Amino acid sequence: MLCCPLSTWSWHCEVIEIGFFKRHTLWLLTAALVLLVLVAATIGSIYISPLQVLGILVHRLSELPAPMVADWPESYETIILSIRLPRVVLALVVGAALALAGAIFQGLFKNPMADPHIIGASAGAGLGAAMAITMGLSINWKGLGAVPLLASIGALLAVILVYRLARSGGVVPIPNLLLAGLALNSLLSALISLLIYFGQDQMHTIVFWLMGGLSGRYWNYVFYTLPYLLIGVGAAVYYARDLNLMLLGEETAHNLGVEVEKVKAVLLLVASVLTGAAVAASGMIGFVGLIVPHVARILVGPDHRRLVPVSVLSGAILLLGADILARTVLAPVELPLGVVTALFGAPFFIMLLRRTGGHFTEAGD
Repeated sequence: MLCCPLSTWSWHCEVIEIGFFKRHTLWLLTAALVLLVLVAATIGSIYISPLQVLGILVHRLSELPAPMVADWPESYETIILSIRLPRVVLALVVGAALALAGAIFQGLFKNPMADPHIIGASAGAGLGAAMAITMGLSINWKGLGAVPLLASIGALLAVILVYRLARSGGVVPIPNLLLAGLALNSLLSALISLLIYFGQDQMHTIVFWLMGGLSGRYWNYVFYTLPYLLIGVGAAVYYARDLNLMLLGEETAHNLGVEVEKVKAVLLLVASVLTGAAVAASGMIGFVGLIVPHVARILVGPDHRRLVPVSVLSGAILLLGADILARTVLAPVELPLGVVTALFGAPFFIMLLRRTGGHFTEAGD
């Protein structure tokens, strides 16, 4: 095994030398993603075979002529294209967004336990959604209701507030961000609890949304969330070299030509908006941004030029796999997606905490 050449983190990223897999990680992940999408599309109250799914997709999405004898009823096309496929694609987009946000946060904070919840974005989104549900707002914008819209606004306002609180003398020290995020998370969680307490009639709706899920999500949610993911990927790729240099320390990065404060501000905004958009679309789903970047770093190392695409693909795979479990484990009852990710994520977090010995920051930073 090789120690990370770009980092002096106390938790030492270890790169697994596994030959073929390491050289072809992106291709293998892409193949796994395509296979999982096909599996997810077949699962539901009505079983539709993989060949039928492929036939429907080829026929309708590529506008090729239908086969001479279509071995599926017309209703199958409606089920695949209007119900299952939007949910599958949204799972991919949300999982990729949360994983990318986690990779950015972990790179900025040099902390394996940083995730999209760390500076209040998720809690802000949760408060916005809880307010929309409690007040019974009936806003509609491009097919999106009040809940996702207020969740997005809440996430953005929370990040702006944390950034302003952490700013000191024209710079934003990482410890200040962590402390401001912790304080705001506590405050917003308390406000969410108050809304649940006083909104007894809507309590079930609020709690169910906070647990996360993709049930009843259609193409409008995909079209709302996808642009944020594309912008986030572009920004992360563009600043990959700067993130690599910042792993060596902010002073070293500055000496090597990185505009540290500008990079921090841009990437914090990008990661937070990614989180807000994902939470607005799916509710609060934890641990994806914690688990995926850490595993991706083990597989391909700390270089963000490889870490970003691997995290995006792995996040999509993880959340789609979790959604399949949520739909099938107790079928026909559907488990909240956030519960499924927490069942896997919490043990991983405990293992990571034991491995790092509780050291959250690099010695000497």
